[in-house]
Parts: sequence; C-alpha cells; structure tokens
Amino acid sequence: MTGLAKTMMPVPDPHPDVFDTQWPLRVADVDRTGRLKFDAATRHIQDIGSDQLREMGYEETHPLWIVRRTMIDLIRPIEFKDMLRLRRWCSGTSNRWCEMRVRIDGKRGRGLMESEAFWININAETQGPARISDDFLSGLRRTTDVDRLRWKAYLQAGARADAEEIRPYPVRVSDIDIFDHMNNSVYWSVVEDFLGTRPELLERPLRVTIEHDLPVALGDDLEIIRHTYPAGSTDRFGPDLADRTVTTLTYAVGDETKAVAAIFNR
Repeated sequence: MTGLAKTMMPVPDPHPDVFDTQWPLRVADVDRTGRLKFDAATRHIQDIGSDQLREMGYEETHPLWIVRRTMIDLIRPIEFKDMLRLRRWCSGTSNRWCEMRVRIDGKRGRGLMESEAFWININAETQGPARISDDFLSGLRRTTDVDRLRWKAYLQAGARADAEEIRPYPVRVSDIDIFDHMNNSVYWSVVEDFLGTRPELLERPLRVTIEHDLPVALGDDLEIIRHTYPAGSTDRFGPDLADRTVTTLTYAVGDETKAVAAIFNR
C-alpha cells in the first residue's frame, strides 16, 4: 500500500544502526486521561531526531531540517508514568531528503505509537533543499534499500465553501520556535483539540497525517477548516480508504494553505 493507507516499515530489530533510547513519560505529555498526546509524541520525535544526529556526528554539518509530512499511528495508548522506549531509523533516502521512522513503546504497559516523517535537509544560506553528504547517506542506508525516495503529496486542502466548521486558531508567542515559525508540534495540538470533541475515535487504532506546505508565522490569522468525508465518499484518499470516514483539517491563512491533516481509524 502507498499513500495515506501505506504500511510503515517494521523496526529492523535488532540492528546496530537503529538508534535506541528511553525516557519517562511526564505529566506535561499526557491528556486528562493520562494518554500520551499527539503533540507531545511529536516533540519526542523531534528530540530523538536531534539526539540521533548528534550521535551520528552530523549535528554541525547537517543542522537544519524541515518536516514535510508526519504520519503517526496511535495503536494502543501509552499511559502516564510509563517509560518510553524510542527507536529511530531510516526507511527511505534520496540525495536531499529522507524518511525516518520512530517507534514509541510503553515499556511497562502495552502502549504503542508508530510514526514516519519526510525530512528535507536545508541549506542555511539559501534556505532551499541541500544535498546530504555521501558519508551521512551511507549511514542512513544501512537500514533501508529505498534510495530513490520521491515526494508525492497525499492530501489536498479543503474548501471554505463546503466546510463543516471554520474556526480561528490564535498563534501565540510560545508557539514560535528558533526558526521563527510555528513549531511542528503545535499543528498536532490542533489535532488534539479536534479529538477532544470526538473521543470515540480514540477507542480504536487511529492514523493522523499532517502535510506542511508553508510556515505559519507570529501574527498570522490562522484558521482551521474542517471537513468530514463519510465512508463511501472517500475514494479521493485512495481505494484502501473508501470504506473509512476521513476528517481533514486545513490550516489556512487567508487564501494560503499552510498545512493539511487527515484523521481516520485504522
């Protein structure tokens, strides 16, 4: 399978090039029920990426990356006071970008979240995609045989005209990161706000995918445009999802689409 219904690469465990670390699940990471939230999981996914980059010795030569798409599966909730085991490895490469998998296990319970993110290496001067060094690529390719990774968008923005809901999402100073843009994890806070109104979606395995088009800056009048596509009308997301209800959230500033999220039960 490809697209939104794609099957993520399983962890090649044991493997010497899978970065393996752990830390405790803390109170700021969980919701009212004690579940590890999507936005907190995304922060962990970002943090383990920085840790692996440092461990591999490329923090100075490849310091800037932007995420183009992140796909996260909540398979079983990870609960408060659990110990997180995070494993990160490469599942696909090209000369300027790569896909990186992160598996998050609750070591004490049975909780599990899986993720895959499409990362682009950025040149600090041009702010455009930059070639990954041959030695770095060589290390990444030890866990994958995909070396011609190409970008293909899975999602399209929802229109305002037929939206189920349009609501403002004020951008706070605390949402802005070192790159002067709204941090990736904040997009997932929007997802958590939606799930707060649809708790039944959390009763079964859930997949959420966010694709980023343009950055959100402080002062932007960000709006979230929601659409729900019932089963039988969802062939637009691929034949494998034709029997699922899919909700999309379009992150828009005026006529500009900044990002799009898709949410559905597995």
